[in-house]
Formats: sequence, structure tokens, C-alpha cells
Amino acid sequence: MNINRLVHPGFWFGKTNKEDALKLARMGVGGFCLYGGTRAEVAALTHALRAASPHKRILISADYEDGLGRWLPDAELLPSNLALGAAGSEDLAFEKGFLTARQAKSIGVDWVFAPVVDLAVRADNPIVNTRAFGAAPDLVTRLAGAFMDGLAKGGVLNSIKHFPGHGNTGTDSHLALPVLLSTKQHIWEHELRPFRQLLHKADCVMAGHLLVPALDEQHPASISRTILHDLLQKELGFRGCISTDALCMKALGNEKQAALAALFAGAHLLLVPEKPFELLEFLNKQTLPAQLVTRAEQMQILLCARADEVPPLTQAAAFSPTDFTARAARQALTRKGTALTLQTGDTLHYISIGNDELLSAEPFLRTLEAHGVKTAEFQGQPATKLAVLCWRRYEAFKGKIGLNAQEQALANHAISQSAESIVISFANPWNVRGLNCQNQLFTYSPTSAFQQGAAEVLLGTCAAPGKLPVIL
Repeated sequence: MNINRLVHPGFWFGKTNKEDALKLARMGVGGFCLYGGTRAEVAALTHALRAASPHKRILISADYEDGLGRWLPDAELLPSNLALGAAGSEDLAFEKGFLTARQAKSIGVDWVFAPVVDLAVRADNPIVNTRAFGAAPDLVTRLAGAFMDGLAKGGVLNSIKHFPGHGNTGTDSHLALPVLLSTKQHIWEHELRPFRQLLHKADCVMAGHLLVPALDEQHPASISRTILHDLLQKELGFRGCISTDALCMKALGNEKQAALAALFAGAHLLLVPEKPFELLEFLNKQTLPAQLVTRAEQMQILLCARADEVPPLTQAAAFSPTDFTARAARQALTRKGTALTLQTGDTLHYISIGNDELLSAEPFLRTLEAHGVKTAEFQGQPATKLAVLCWRRYEAFKGKIGLNAQEQALANHAISQSAESIVISFANPWNVRGLNCQNQLFTYSPTSAFQQGAAEVLLGTCAAPGKLPVIL
């Protein structure tokens, strides 16, 4: 019996000490969750961690929800789930999962903590948003299921999250404890529906750090026996792995007590503690039922066997070029109102708002310029044609996702000074609210292919057949 195997520390490239990670591996932790790095760095680390472990097999995981490009600078960022929701295509969802799995496995990552099956139902939810497939439970279920099939075909484990549903909250659980105030009946018919219908495909269910008074008035879901044991395991019949969300998040308070409570609630895996050495020391001093620890160990052994069913590809094969993102963009782009149209010789003025990450608009602008359209930043003078480019997207620990009053005022002033205008949301679709422009274009993703597609819509060379997967 080795309780250390129940803990999966995090590793942040450029921040975590590699020798500490190797020490944790030698102590017998069950795996690691990786953040950042290059393909070469991830591949080298996964090899080193496995070599250091006394276990025959450990699991290496990552939050590659939108492919590896959300964390790795030398990998492609794949379309967001919300973009796939707009396209409504199971084929695209499967392909996203398959590409993600093949690439992850080629660098030693065999568990992807995805898909998010929360519902995108609140504009002020700072952490779900484009990570969700949409607002409708059936759409989410259909596309998440196809994505899971793709992951399985590519040979990696999945994890549906964040049980029992993080969508209808307005708080980032990285910062504080969200509260889901839905009724029990509403939770069953909406938040829980994707989970209920996908459990048969789930390798793991990740419990959310959120309080759900209709189910348990006192304990957050990730440490609630009522929610994890009574609801998920007994009532819904789930027999797979249950993981906490990252314990380093600020929603639960005392990490050691939360980890202990999670194990007694039904969790098999303690994910990404802030202080893994202290947590291991604490757990080894506890008197835990042998059956509890053995059950959790056996769960991970079963997952290890499943992760070996499909051999990995070489990196060259896994990362071979594909036109997937471009095809997805042309099915996902969504237009509301009348699109501003551009022709050779026109000048388009533009203003960027909500660009916290300093994302580049170059793919959008260069596509227009290649077709003879001049582009210039809006400088306060009257303009004939204007595009308001909205960039803000979810980011952990930020706690907000909407435009602030100053940003809205800047955009509305520019719109008032323009004869024709369009708002282009490259991420959070709710950013268009509060802007005095009825012509709107949604890409749900800031990647080059989606920016190029947006430009082509304005040029009239690309349609925008997508349907809004959320209610604005």
C-alpha cells in the first residue's frame, strides 16, 4: 500500500525545480500534470520522471483542452470547444481529440484532462466560456462524446470536468469558491445531463471546486461524499477514476485537510497540490483505511494498462501538417447582422480592445492587405469603415472576462465616428454586449486560421455558416 501514488504533483516549466520533481518521482507519486515547456522539454522530462519512479508505470497528464498549443509554443493551438459548438460538427470534435491525443502521446503525455462539459450559460463566468461546447446540454454531450472518441482512438485517457457543472457560476475557482445556485431538478436536467450521458466513455471524472447547496449545503463538490460517493458512484453508477481539480487553487482553503476530505468523499487522485512534499508527509501520518488506499491504487493501475493500449507515434508523424484548423474555422465562423464588406482599394480602420495578452492581429490585417485593402488604426477621426477587434478570453487566476466600461466607451466612440462598422469577437462572444453595433462576427478563437477566415468573410470570399452556441 503506497499512499504517495494517489498524489499527482504539477510541474511548471521555468518554475518548478526539476530535482524536486525527480525526488517526488522516486518517492512514488502516481504521476505528474505538466504545464508549459517545448515538445523537446516535455519529452525529456516525461522520460526522466518515468525512469526515476519505482513504479512499473506512472501517468503523465496535461490540460491540453485546445490541443498542445495552449501550453507549448512549438505546437498548434487548435479551435476552441465553443468554435466546434458553433460548427456543430461531430467530425471536427473527433478530429480535435484525435490530433490532441496523437501529439500528446508522442511526447510522453498519456492523459488529457478534457473535455470540459460545463455549460456556457453565463456571460460573467470568467473561466468556462470558450472552453465549453455551448449552452445546450445535448450539443455539449454530442460533441464532447465525439472528442472523447478521438482521444481514445489516439490512445490517451480522458477526464470530463468539472462535476457536477461549473457553467452557471460567476466565480473563478482558482481564486475563490464558486456557488452553483440552481435547483436540484435544474441541475439534473441541465448541468448533469452531459455527465450522465458520457460516464460510459469517461476514464475519469474531475470534481469541481464549487459549492452546490441543492446537493450539499456544507461541502464543495470535490470534497463532498454526498456528491462524489452517493451521487456519482452510487446513483449514477460511475466505476471509473475520480480526480480532484488542482488542489493549488484557492477555492478549498487548507490543502491538507481538503485532500484528506476528498479521499474520504470518494476521490482516487489528488491533483496538483501547492506543497506536494508537505502533503505527502501529512498523508503518511494519517491512519487511512487500507481499502480506501488500495482501491485508489488499483484504479490508477487500471488506467496505466489502458494508456498502453495504443502505441505512440513519432513526433514527426504526430505533428505532421494538417489543414484541420482552417477547415474548422470555415465551419465555425458566425455572423450576426449584416457583414461589413470590403473591396480592393477600401480602407479599413480598426481598434483593438480587451487585448490583455497582446495577441497579434497580423493574420487578419495581412489577409486584407493581400487583397488590396488598406488598414489603419483608428485615431479618433471619422472613418468610413471600422472593425472593432475584441480579444479578451478566459485565463486562470484573472477572475474576469468581460470588457470594462472604459473599453466599451472607446469602442462605442469609434463606432459613432464611423459610417459602417462591425465588431469581431476573436474569443469571448459576450464581448459584443454593450457595444453599439449590430453587425457582429464571431470566431471563438484568435488563431491565424480563424483571423484569416474573418478577413475573408469581410472580403466576401468565405461564408460564415456557424450558429451561435450560446445565448447573448
